[in-house]
Amino acid sequence: MPAPLLSRRDLEFMLYEVFEVESSLTRERYSDHNRETIDAAIDVAQAIAENYFLPIRQKVDTNQPTFDGEKVQMIPEIKVAIDAVIEAGLASPGADYELGGMQLPALATAATGAYLNAAGSTTMGYIGLTNANANLIDAHGTQEQKDKWVQPQRSGRFAGTMAMSEPGAGSSLSDLTTTAIPQQDGTYRISGNKIWISGGDHELTENIVHLVLARVKGAVKGVKGISLFIVPKFMVNDDGSLGERNDVTLAGLFHKMGGRGQTSTALNFGEKEGAVGYLVGEENRGLMYMFHMMNEARIMVGSGAAIIALAGYQYSLDYAKERPQGRLPSAKDPLAPPVNIIEHADVKRMLLAQKAYSEGAYALCLFGTMLADDEHTAHTEEERAAAHELLDFLTPIIKSWPSEYGPKANSMAIQVLGGAGYVNEHPVEMMYRDNRLNPIHEGTTGIQSLDLLARKVPQNGLAGYTACLNAIGDTIAEARASAEVSEAAEQLSAAVDTLKQVTEFLLGSMAEKDIDLVLANSVKYLDLFGNVVIAWMWLKQGIVACRGLAADPHEEDANFYRGKLQAMQYFSRYDLPEIETWAALLMKLDGTCKDMQNNWF
Repeated sequence: MPAPLLSRRDLEFMLYEVFEVESSLTRERYSDHNRETIDAAIDVAQAIAENYFLPIRQKVDTNQPTFDGEKVQMIPEIKVAIDAVIEAGLASPGADYELGGMQLPALATAATGAYLNAAGSTTMGYIGLTNANANLIDAHGTQEQKDKWVQPQRSGRFAGTMAMSEPGAGSSLSDLTTTAIPQQDGTYRISGNKIWISGGDHELTENIVHLVLARVKGAVKGVKGISLFIVPKFMVNDDGSLGERNDVTLAGLFHKMGGRGQTSTALNFGEKEGAVGYLVGEENRGLMYMFHMMNEARIMVGSGAAIIALAGYQYSLDYAKERPQGRLPSAKDPLAPPVNIIEHADVKRMLLAQKAYSEGAYALCLFGTMLADDEHTAHTEEERAAAHELLDFLTPIIKSWPSEYGPKANSMAIQVLGGAGYVNEHPVEMMYRDNRLNPIHEGTTGIQSLDLLARKVPQNGLAGYTACLNAIGDTIAEARASAEVSEAAEQLSAAVDTLKQVTEFLLGSMAEKDIDLVLANSVKYLDLFGNVVIAWMWLKQGIVACRGLAADPHEEDANFYRGKLQAMQYFSRYDLPEIETWAALLMKLDGTCKDMQNNWF
């Protein structure tokens, strides 16, 4: 019997017990829904994942897309699977009814995506990026642009991308050179080259809508001179039908170590007279608009990393329960039957670490998803503003912690399987390769760390930072009332004290000392903050597990809750204490990395 993709019990625990998705059903937007409709949507997603994506998982991995000079070629089963998602209404289940969506709460939408991403990995990126593209235009575009570009993306007719990186600039967007020249009809002509554009070309949909960062001719240098444009692959007539091909050309495909179901492209804009582009919002405010999509994509990346880690954990757990090998050190009889490897303490260690990393990371991503929903649909303006503040602050951690620890979990899944782990007859090596892309996607870990320490912490008078610490403090106060989680609560409280001390020191040093030296170890600050936040997510789960145990559950649920408490204990005792070493390094303003000379390498 094949291993389950994910633990449905854990998904329901997160949705209904930890984050209480049913409480959002009192909001007018979600008033048509109840637990039955949410469960039904998840059931459909699970069925599509198991019937369409899972059977082709290895074939997708071993048959990368190719470019024949005219079109992208990929195995036809990918389109069949993507079409099944669209036809089931799961391409954009959180969208408005009139756009073909289900108006599901964001947490429920995330749960449907969990199964699809567990089986489809980055193949589902075509749909995820399309949603993010449509959301940006919906937020910042004109009504005409919404009518022309959003509805076809919601329905699955068009796909969407974000086109930012360039060969000479990469993540340094201030150096981009793609240009936009205004035309008398109000359009612009776009010329330049973009690389690493996920889903940048394919034949899965009728059209592809690129959101392109470019600099209007004569604009100031740097990020303040960047504008955002809608640049379609094919022009669209007033009646919605496709027109002629726009001046957007596929220059080639990149072939990645993982995530091979989604094309990664180099695109040329304006090889002839310039690609027709439509300005979004105002000139020179493009990066601000693009952050709407980038931040959504960062949560998407973190969630994808957590889900791949969950899938690897589930597979290795199932394997460990069934694979007999060796005997315990206490066994003296060499003729005694071997035990299943889950009996060995080191295998338990690796499974516990995977559980702690993957379930902790996914809890954080769902928390971010809930905040994103609250930002738009909470009952009061005060609640919406508070959700925005906290989500904006946490986004670098939501993106980076799952992306760093997800591959660590997948590496342990390989190790649990032993020799079986690194052969492609089992999927865990593929999961590792797929997940290894995520520390780079949507801003490297180093970029996220600079954003957190130099921007997010001090901005708005430390408002987001303070909100985060206050929320953690509320959970600690609640946990102190329960004996089973009180130790973890005190460990987290001490960790928060360390975090505060380090933060105050670094903020003061940034104002008084060499900024390059202070930020040289910003990744360690991100690691430190990330471990504190994940310990917080585990304390939240621990409180709920205690509540579940107090209700005298049946044996299966009792075991589930005990497992949660043990994983919480593992993270608190094995991983959270590492922050003390990182704190000492940060407080010394250690210059080991910064002071390394180029010619010493």
